[in-house]
Amino acid sequence: MPLPSIPLPPSRPPRAIRAASVALALVLAACGAGAGPLRAQSPPARIPAAELLEDFAVLRDAYETLHPGLYRYADSARVAASFGALREELTRDRTLAEAYLAISVFLAGVRCGHSYANFFNQPEAVAHALLQRDRVPFLFRWIGGRMVVTRNLSGEPRLAPGTEVRSINGVPAADVLRRLMSVARADGSNDAKRVAGMELRGDSRYEAFDVFFPLLFPPPDGPWSFEVAGPAGSPAATVRVRPLAYAERLAATGRAAAARPADDPGWEFRFLDAGTGYLRMPTWSLYNSRWDWKAYLDGVFARLEERGAAALVIDLRGNEGGTGVGDEILARLAARDLRLDAFRRRVRYRAVPERLRPHLDTWDRSFLDWGGQAVPGEGGFYTLTRYNDEPGSSVVRAAARPFRGRAFVLVDASNSSATFEFALAARQNRLATLVGQPTGGNQRGINGGAFFFLRLPRSGIEVDVPLIGYFPPVERPDSGIAPDVLVEPSAEDVARGVDTELRAVLEMIRGSR
Repeated sequence: MPLPSIPLPPSRPPRAIRAASVALALVLAACGAGAGPLRAQSPPARIPAAELLEDFAVLRDAYETLHPGLYRYADSARVAASFGALREELTRDRTLAEAYLAISVFLAGVRCGHSYANFFNQPEAVAHALLQRDRVPFLFRWIGGRMVVTRNLSGEPRLAPGTEVRSINGVPAADVLRRLMSVARADGSNDAKRVAGMELRGDSRYEAFDVFFPLLFPPPDGPWSFEVAGPAGSPAATVRVRPLAYAERLAATGRAAAARPADDPGWEFRFLDAGTGYLRMPTWSLYNSRWDWKAYLDGVFARLEERGAAALVIDLRGNEGGTGVGDEILARLAARDLRLDAFRRRVRYRAVPERLRPHLDTWDRSFLDWGGQAVPGEGGFYTLTRYNDEPGSSVVRAAARPFRGRAFVLVDASNSSATFEFALAARQNRLATLVGQPTGGNQRGINGGAFFFLRLPRSGIEVDVPLIGYFPPVERPDSGIAPDVLVEPSAEDVARGVDTELRAVLEMIRGSR
């Protein structure tokens, strides 16, 4: 099954240029004195405009030549306006942080969940300078537009789970979210994914909030101030708490390098009661894993059969996607072979021009030249035949002994790539009940599957370039997938330690027995 896609903003060129320029200017202003108190230190080194314009030229060339979804959500005039706004911002000397933010605003405007200056692919110098700054001493979710603490990583009791953080260093939480949305990545109009991407879950070395908050709102030296209100209606108070250093956060959340073996993805299977299995899958990013995850799934479904389980809960919350785990699960849920509606695989090029090759890295050099596997098609695309789908569909072969009970899948806005596709297939084939919040991704298709890592020659910033665009065979809405049962958590549930979505599923299971 497919991966992710690309878009941009709507509206007419003059207004588009003004809007994009204003957005970039607001973000870049956040790096200056107007964004809040700056640390007492010598001014950061600035990258000359001439060098930034070299980077811009490479970025524009790569995206216009290679990106399959650049015009999915915008016409050529709108795309040109966005490029123009970025170029305008880079005609002045900029710090590395300012350049990174300007590029991130542009990439967010492409409206593709896989087009961004990937935190995990930055060279060491960029990562050290930009990504490893101090962090807030708690984890949180955005619930109804409010920043609600889910885990307290400090010794301050007034940051207990369920607490609403109303401001950070004097900046209202609503303003923080509004500014973060200018750099949030998602496919098309799926703003729920953008908001979810700016939560802190503690499940990764780098999270978008941690990266962008200190860049947009440079914090003061010493303790940070937080205006908070308890979940039980207690009066607001201001607390001052020391932020966590990068290494401290990793240690507090168990994300330190030595905390988990590289070949352990952290999946969990257990029985919630005699007849209900629970499979927690926080990631499907298993590209470099030595772990035999297919054997693990075989073991899970064997245990379900041995127990005669009547229900299985698959928890995909927080899981953006990765490898084709979804097809293996579908095969174990389906009573017969599934013929799925295949997204049309399209690419913008057959062979990468020589001028771009020095700037591109990837794990598979065959992406540089698709050869005869890229067949000329409509609208300036090539149809990619490399993956040998049957015309108009892809087939998932049912397992010899499929699961016979009811399946429930916990979903949220994080599900935006392979997990989005799995949720869509499960819904279309009535193999599971989706419970939770609308997914990320987009029914109009996404971009991904294969990637180049574009190294900008002067700043050193890396930008991901997805190579395969997935387009649905029929017109679909510009949205994620709505769950069968919508369940929204509350601050009160967070304070009580209640898993709102899982509780709802268990009530459905027990009510049907």
